[in-house]
Amino acid sequence: MFISLPLGERCPQDREGVTIMNPTVSIIMGSTSDMPVMEKAMQFLNDQQIPFEVNALSAHRTPDAVEQFAGNAEGRGIKVIIAAAGMAAALPGVIAASTTLPVIGVPIKGMLDGLDAMLSIIQMPPGIPVATVGVNGAMNAAILAMEMLALTDKDVAARLKTYKAGLGKKIEKANKDLAEVKYEFKTN
Repeated sequence: MFISLPLGERCPQDREGVTIMNPTVSIIMGSTSDMPVMEKAMQFLNDQQIPFEVNALSAHRTPDAVEQFAGNAEGRGIKVIIAAAGMAAALPGVIAASTTLPVIGVPIKGMLDGLDAMLSIIQMPPGIPVATVGVNGAMNAAILAMEMLALTDKDVAARLKTYKAGLGKKIEKANKDLAEVKYEFKTN
């Protein structure tokens, strides 16, 4: 079982000095072509010290592997699954049908600007919910996963509060910078 550490603390190590971490978030992509989008989620989770794993599974090409993954995820300590897919985007729904863990779907922009994928992910039947973020919204998926983890982990909650406070500071700085921009008819 994973217990998150306060920011800056190191994870336990085995006898050879290898860091021992069990993932709490699983990022699943329909193919590695989704990597450029999903890297934002990976970077966010890494920056927030949330252990995660990344795999490519296809609802159409490896359906048995998808069901096996979803059925075993909770027993491996996974708490949240982020599933990214484009076009028909069946992956998040197939995973959600095979687990009771929360699944966050990330529609990947494709032929119809991602609308096809988004509609596939949000139109799930009753009893098989998939939380869905915007097209290519990998970063928001990771933030949502962190918010879910924060419900039961005070250290994750503290890091989330720090992150969210930083968002406000960025806007405050932007407004200070904009105040320095001068135009003849600008009134502020």
